Amino acid sequence: MHGLTKIVVYSLIATCAIIASVYLSWWLRSRYLALTAKRRRVRADVRVLWAEPGEVEELDFAAGAGGRDGAPQPPFRFVAEHETGTSPCLSVEDARRRVWRVKWGDEVKSEVFAARLAWACGYFVERCHYVAEGRIEGEYSLTRARECVGEDCTFRDARFELDEAGVRKLFDEHGWAWDDNPFVGTHELAGLKILLMLTSNWDNKDVRDLARGSNTAVFEHRLADGTIEARYLVIDWGASMGRWGDPFTRTKWDCHGFAAQTPDFLARDADGTLRWGYVGQRTDDAREGVTEADVRWLYHYLSRITDAQLRAALRSSGATDEETDCFTRALRERIEQLRL
Repeated sequence: MHGLTKIVVYSLIATCAIIASVYLSWWLRSRYLALTAKRRRVRADVRVLWAEPGEVEELDFAAGAGGRDGAPQPPFRFVAEHETGTSPCLSVEDARRRVWRVKWGDEVKSEVFAARLAWACGYFVERCHYVAEGRIEGEYSLTRARECVGEDCTFRDARFELDEAGVRKLFDEHGWAWDDNPFVGTHELAGLKILLMLTSNWDNKDVRDLARGSNTAVFEHRLADGTIEARYLVIDWGASMGRWGDPFTRTKWDCHGFAAQTPDFLARDADGTLRWGYVGQRTDDAREGVTEADVRWLYHYLSRITDAQLRAALRSSGATDEETDCFTRALRERIEQLRL
């Protein structure tokens, strides 16, 4: 073996060993957090993952889950800055005294759009909006968010997510796993997996990934009749609308990458086996257990979404005209691949 070849081989071995040790440390840390966590049990009378969305073709995709009156209303007043998470984040209060978590970064537009698509198919999402520009009033000093809010207190390109009052939220170690929840084997869970793959959301971590942060949660709502309803949901749709893949190739809000992978979204073998192109944090959990019947169930809702609705959702998420055209074409092609 030549000297250069040896160096390359040893470098590859060392790299693989480092990666393996990192994943092992994450796994051990996640197990420790799960075993030592203080138990917070779901207290609900009813557990749900999905609700009938009604006339999908009539939904207002520009407004999203909260409707026209649900959008954040200026002026915005500073409440607090959050030091956790991968992106700078603040809490602000709007003119209607509602509290919003404001985030910046490369997930803003993708999160708003993907959450709207999931909502339109009947899944529970946190209400979020894209705000192109605004001003945050009050006396405050910032750390991580300093680069996102100017000295004149103005900002651009932000995601506002409603912090709903009166909702008991079970995050991280109190969330749920893709392979261990009350909905395993149902159309509803399989449909959620398909939506993750449809939007190229590669960050499908769950309660087994506590060291890196779980993206599943349970929100308990008290209904008008006093019933407590536990809603199982994905709480982070931001790592989407780009390329799926390994850590070196995956992207977010990247229409050219999204469109390039669209032909590989779904294929069906002669024997009816479904082959998904998706690669994510938990690839097998997304791909496995999805049947043709599940695909047809979700297609019943997705197929009723019009191009006009897709374009409205994209524009309200901050997409440019070019991005709107590109994403709409690619999404329509992916949806039509689900016609079995």
